[in-house]
Amino acid sequence: MKYFFYRKNKGTFTKSVLIVVFTIFNLSVVCGQDGSGDMAYRQAIGQRAYKIVAPLALKDSTLFYKVKETVAAQYIALSKLDEKQEAAVRIIKEATADKAAVTQKINEAAAKTEADRTQLHRQYIQNLAALLTKEQIDVIKNGMTYNVLPITYKGYLEMIPRLTTEEQKFIMEALTEAREHAMDAGSSEKKHAWFGKYKGRINNYLSSRGYDVNKESKAWQERVKAGQKQ
Repeated sequence: MKYFFYRKNKGTFTKSVLIVVFTIFNLSVVCGQDGSGDMAYRQAIGQRAYKIVAPLALKDSTLFYKVKETVAAQYIALSKLDEKQEAAVRIIKEATADKAAVTQKINEAAAKTEADRTQLHRQYIQNLAALLTKEQIDVIKNGMTYNVLPITYKGYLEMIPRLTTEEQKFIMEALTEAREHAMDAGSSEKKHAWFGKYKGRINNYLSSRGYDVNKESKAWQERVKAGQKQ
């Protein structure tokens, strides 16, 4: 599947030959020279990568475009990985009649894909580490996952202000782990699903610590509504 990100086209084209040449070169670096993917997809990925890198406010334009290309290349690599798995599943279903054998082969293909995804993730982080600081990489990771981590963490702190340092640490570590998985997911729904899974773990943990999460949530909502009225 392809990782589509939409943005309205402003309908303007630069007249600068230099910029056009640079843009073509930029796309060839990000997407490879094998012609993979259509132009609309390449542009969408480039725009998405730009939005993710922009919050870093990098003053070095060369560094900015290196980071942008690295982010875009990761999206394209993940897309190709998912497409490869989907193709493998189709071939298995077409070539294998026995249902048990089909299930086994599909599971094996899925395991291979996840191993490749893990390696791709590690290489991506290494590539970013060669260009950015840890704090800057966190900005990239949050950008790739709709900033769910900082938003959710802030929400827990506001919902239960009396959380201990240990409990806060658990929540942050759980959300951080969720983000690592969500970065590699191929859709908004799948990204949010990863956070939903880990939020379930967090809530179970808080319950084991004596918190009534549902009660805390309702009380928090009431505080928010009261604050809005004021």
